[in-house]
Amino acid sequence: MAWENIGRLELSFKRLKITNQRWQEKLQLLHGKVEIIANDQGNRTTPSYVAFTDTERLVGDAAKNQVALNAENTIFDAKRLIGRNFTDSAVQSDMKHWPFKVINSGGKPKLQAEYKGETKTFTPEEISSMVLVKMKETAEAYLGKKIKDAVITVPAYFNDSQRLATKDAGSIAGLNVLRIINEPTAAALAYGLDKNLSGDKNVLIFDLGGGTFDVSILSIGEGSLFEVRSTAGDTHLGGEDFDNRMVKHFISEFKRKHGKDISGNNRAIRRLLTACEKAKRTLSSSTEANVEIDSLFEGIDFYTKITRARFEDLCADLFRTTMEPVEKALRDAKLDKGSIHEIVLVGGSTRIPKIQKMLSEFMNGKELNKSVNPDEAVAYGAAVQAAILSGDRSDVIKDVLLVDVAPLSLGIETAGGVMTKLIERNTKILQKLPTHSQHIQTTNPQ
Repeated sequence: MAWENIGRLELSFKRLKITNQRWQEKLQLLHGKVEIIANDQGNRTTPSYVAFTDTERLVGDAAKNQVALNAENTIFDAKRLIGRNFTDSAVQSDMKHWPFKVINSGGKPKLQAEYKGETKTFTPEEISSMVLVKMKETAEAYLGKKIKDAVITVPAYFNDSQRLATKDAGSIAGLNVLRIINEPTAAALAYGLDKNLSGDKNVLIFDLGGGTFDVSILSIGEGSLFEVRSTAGDTHLGGEDFDNRMVKHFISEFKRKHGKDISGNNRAIRRLLTACEKAKRTLSSSTEANVEIDSLFEGIDFYTKITRARFEDLCADLFRTTMEPVEKALRDAKLDKGSIHEIVLVGGSTRIPKIQKMLSEFMNGKELNKSVNPDEAVAYGAAVQAAILSGDRSDVIKDVLLVDVAPLSLGIETAGGVMTKLIERNTKILQKLPTHSQHIQTTNPQ
């Protein structure tokens, strides 16, 4: 999200989960420099967690730190709910893993929690806005001024409902949302401007975060023209799914060793999930990780280990799934693998060695570009976009032109319940000009 001509917050609930469910804050400040604003804990990313207790509401690190003791009233994963219907298969699947309660309110999901002795319900937009308010306050304290405007990023494959709901979250937080932009597009801005590219380059952005996955292919001309050629992805695939595979594995191991099923104990599952997140990160640099949890369930200590090979086996089908959007994006862009000059990794889950190996092999052995910070590239690009929208004329961005695409087809319902497409998927959308499409339809005299 960006404020005025100098800042921004990233609505990336879980993208940065990268560490899992994270928000990032960026500041377009002086001399064309983008600067990260740390939170009140000194961290450059903040967990998108909101907790409710008998006395207060906690947001960010404070909320996540107490989740094991208050799992039922600690809300996270708003990104996987926002803009969706309660009956959505993805929502129903996720509900099996969440310790908090999700209820059906007029076909839409609402989150239920006990707050100050009362049962309260909140929409995903309201939960998201609470995190935004926290970020807004952090930025205002750093800048010494009020913030009104913001640029918010979303997964490229978010549909219109999810985008509008995201914008609503910003409005609830008291922000004027200047623009909603796609996360991989923002990352490409960061890469292109940071590297001061010369000539024309075809760049593939592989953005695998905590909860969503996007692939975009852009043509970058002389470091100033950013033209999206195609985009593909999965709004329900990321690091959290890998964590859940490991949790399921250890639940089975605990039952096999001790004859007890911990799957119904929220506190035990939350502690196990935290340990699995840590083990996953360890396995990105080591071939083996220890999982050690004292008194996990009924006084039983759980000490075990997992190898990188076993983790890769548990997630093999999910890892393979990430190659499908890459193939689709190449096909839609009408480019072959050899036409891609750079493959840029974005999102914390791209640190997984197996993901890197599979992607490189899929692209005929091409070396992957790891020069950008995968946790911060999207926020960097959003800060640049905020500066552009606010009229910043710094030399480094004054000539930047961004041409994005519609990730999904837009249309109207016609006779027989058929969707007539007005704007096809991957239609170019200019930064400053609206996209037009004209079709003539007749009415049914019946």
